[in-house]
Amino acid sequence: MKKLLIVLSASMLLLLGGCSFLSDAQDTITYVNEATDYLAAATDFASDAPALAQQAIGDIQAAEDLQAMLENMQQTVEAFNELQAPDIAAELHQQIIEQNSVIVAEIETYLNNFKDGLLDPAILENTELVQSVQDITSIIDQIQQLGGE
Repeated sequence: MKKLLIVLSASMLLLLGGCSFLSDAQDTITYVNEATDYLAAATDFASDAPALAQQAIGDIQAAEDLQAMLENMQQTVEAFNELQAPDIAAELHQQIIEQNSVIVAEIETYLNNFKDGLLDPAILENTELVQSVQDITSIIDQIQQLGGE
């Protein structure tokens, strides 16, 4: 009877260990998908924001659109920062969070530089918002490679 109980216990431990492995793999895949979605949003933002910012200097509607775009990107960044990264991607996730703090600060700078409904042209010379967004691309590329392993 003891042998049966030992074999049954050992089998349960092996089964639970396998479930943990599958759960970890699923968590990694889910995180990679979230990171990929975030990359797409950041890439779209980086490609659309500069032209819209130029227009926002002299066009009220473009300025309103830019403000909405900036606020949406800020929410997207903050939502990504809240994700729980799997252990395998924890260091990369932390790097993205650090880069995201720069992005949020740059977005705040933009949002604070609207005057009379228009974007202050001086802001375009003194910020690195688009470069900061582009910097996360290489980090997310590394995360995507985790999903392929």
